[in-house]
Amino acid sequence: VNALFLDPSSGAVLDFVGGQKDLKAGLLRTVGEPSERFAEDRLRLIRAVRFAAQLGFQIEEKTWGEVCARADELLQVSWERIRDELIKILTGPAPDLGLRLLLKSGILRAILPEVADLDGVPQPPEFHPEGDVFTHTCLMFSLAQKPLDPALALAVLLHDVGKPPTFSVRERIRFDGHAELGALMAARIGRQLRLSSEQNEEVVDLVRNHLRFIHVQEMRESTLKRFLRKPNFEKHLELHRLDCLGSHGDLSSYLLCRQKLEEFSREKMRPKPLLGGHDLIAEGLEPGPLFSVLLGELEDLQLEDRISTRQEALEWLRTRISKLD
Repeated sequence: VNALFLDPSSGAVLDFVGGQKDLKAGLLRTVGEPSERFAEDRLRLIRAVRFAAQLGFQIEEKTWGEVCARADELLQVSWERIRDELIKILTGPAPDLGLRLLLKSGILRAILPEVADLDGVPQPPEFHPEGDVFTHTCLMFSLAQKPLDPALALAVLLHDVGKPPTFSVRERIRFDGHAELGALMAARIGRQLRLSSEQNEEVVDLVRNHLRFIHVQEMRESTLKRFLRKPNFEKHLELHRLDCLGSHGDLSSYLLCRQKLEEFSREKMRPKPLLGGHDLIAEGLEPGPLFSVLLGELEDLQLEDRISTRQEALEWLRTRISKLD
């Protein structure tokens, strides 16, 4: 279907390989022998999956068989080229279909075995009635608004990679510490995919914090405000929304955050500091780690509307220093 020519003088489509017939049938196949075409450029193995997912086409049987048989050969291609195709799949119109095709073909196992390991890992049914971890991830992609932001798409893909190695069964199925381990794994995968440092840090941060929403209803006001003002918080919030919709469906924490974002002004979430390091020095303190502790405590009081003026801050500081003594 990519081997059609147009005669610019007549407007006629020149089709020497049956491409128009395949277009009408919604079918993808190589021109000639699949083994020869994939040997010429092994990136075509993952491109076949991308085209199938983007267009909603089927891959012709012989072509598909060769994709599956040669999946491991994709590793002979640079990670930059693999990354670009993967991101196009994940940010395309049907990332869930693309992800399932990647798994079925063996490509996912070849390039991202940590994600392939999600398949078949059971989850506690009281929280995840949808099924295993891979099913949950695909469901999140299917429910996402398209097109997905690349960093958010990668975070959806990797948010639960820490579950297989942390799987245990006690009073129920548990994945203790999977967000923290998943962040470490995501960092390594991001480096493998040659993500920029900035994008990799963003994906890792999304993975590391995706469970924090469980606790927003119990957070101190200062802690909640700090959480809400995180860089790219909208992506954190969207990842949480998809995580909920792809499992238990409880959006109470999501709705609370939305309410608080409307309720809190920018000034309330980022109040201007009432004191600085020079004020602490003026009160006789030596510069050091204690400075950040004291200024952090003072910001907590500001965020909780317990202190609002410089004079109140100085009085608090002097009382606090006397307790240090």
